[in-house]
Amino acid sequence: MTPPDAAADTTEDLILGGRVRLRQPANGERAAIDPVFLAASVPAEPPDQILDLGCGSGAAMLCLATRVPGCRIFGLDLQRDLVRLAGDNIALNGMTGRLSVMIGDLLQPPPRLSPGSFDHVMANPPFLPRGRATEPANPARAAAHVEGEAGLADWIRFALSMAKAKGSVTFIHRADRIDALIGQIAGRAGEVVVFPLWAGAERPASRVLVRARKQVPAPARLAPGLVLHEPDGRYTAAAEAVLRGGQALTL
Repeated sequence: MTPPDAAADTTEDLILGGRVRLRQPANGERAAIDPVFLAASVPAEPPDQILDLGCGSGAAMLCLATRVPGCRIFGLDLQRDLVRLAGDNIALNGMTGRLSVMIGDLLQPPPRLSPGSFDHVMANPPFLPRGRATEPANPARAAAHVEGEAGLADWIRFALSMAKAKGSVTFIHRADRIDALIGQIAGRAGEVVVFPLWAGAERPASRVLVRARKQVPAPARLAPGLVLHEPDGRYTAAAEAVLRGGQALTL
């Protein structure tokens, strides 16, 4: 990892085994493993179109585009600084022709986003409900972690509105909010798959990936999931295959 840039206050990091270069805030919201696993869980194929809702600095977009070279991805985020960084990262990774990013509010989306036009929508919404969480002192971190005017129901409703019929919507979220996530999807989409990311063997799940398909009436199912850590804290081989090898997840 490079030291922070004094002018832009960013660092340049390598993810996905060094195949993706990512400039991100030195002290604000920084990509960890969540966007990598989110990107790995989207069943995209060329020439699918994907919307990354709340794209941040573009980590999930870049990971998915690296794994599926023939797809096209659009990113939307409310924070102007992150949208600027995402645009820089798209250029930095030579993906200007396939990826684009725009600033916008999902409650008042940009006109260029047409409902029902995406094969897949992926999102990493803020984890904490507004008014029931201690907000981080850093405003950028607070915006990423705590819901703003748009609550979880708004994220899910907008994601489904953007997906084509039989298209997929995929979320990564905290495991302790799975009831809220599933509750908002129920009745709006089918073929719901819950894929736990277990913190370790015989340890609770820390995150869940949840995928559903629009206008597909298939029943829900619980997948075996993936164990993230060995007893000594190292990532498991299965986790490393996703994080460094760029392997897709089969939900």
